[in-house]
Amino acid sequence: MTDDQTRDTPTPQAAGPDGAGEGTLHQRIFHAIEGQILSGAWPPGYKIPAETALAETYGCSRMTANKALSELARLGLIERRRKSGSTVRAPVSQSAVLEIHEIRAEVEGLELAYDYRLLSRKRRLASAQDRDRLGLPLRRPVLELTCLHLAGGRPFCLEERLINLDCAPGAEEESFAETAPGAWLLTLVPWNAAEHTIRARAADAEIAEALGLGPGAPCLIVERRTFSQSATITHVRLIYPGDRHALTASFAPSQPKER
Repeated sequence: MTDDQTRDTPTPQAAGPDGAGEGTLHQRIFHAIEGQILSGAWPPGYKIPAETALAETYGCSRMTANKALSELARLGLIERRRKSGSTVRAPVSQSAVLEIHEIRAEVEGLELAYDYRLLSRKRRLASAQDRDRLGLPLRRPVLELTCLHLAGGRPFCLEERLINLDCAPGAEEESFAETAPGAWLLTLVPWNAAEHTIRARAADAEIAEALGLGPGAPCLIVERRTFSQSATITHVRLIYPGDRHALTASFAPSQPKER
């Protein structure tokens, strides 16, 4: 966001059609900025006016402006950083741990524009590591794919996938230039079981570059194998920026055992 873009967008007004101008000064500032964010007028990454600018607009102290910004940050609507100021925060995605779903649906559920890029595609014989991940007894052909999913123009998830071509022979003819492999597999290849592993790690140079992060930034990794009968169809690693993704799980109390 450039300085010119910040100046071109008006500072939130003291009052609005929803009565945001009522209440204490810090509440008025809070509701005015909240309204701009929730309406989409200020998208993720937009730079919020500085405390001094807000104080001048509302005729209040910097402490009052700071209180409003602190409340917005506490609720996850903005992100505050020393020296660089405050920006609108991207929504945090939540995935159900025990579900398999399309990343596109996850992004669109956040009301952000989805985009997809195929970074690499390679057919080869399975290495020893591939055979371990896919449970292959022999050096069978596999398809290795690396893809990037974007939300609102920003990197959202890096996908590293292996497909067992014995279980999904049609994948060999699919370019995956336009269709993400996860969506293709869910549509065309039946599965009956899945296994998830979830871990955190620091981004190495390659992951950091792909996701637009600094080296060492925290990442959340969902590693999954999907099965058809006793064979492994695919192994995938989904790598998310740690501050933009959360995992959820629903469960019920276990039934008491009979005595």
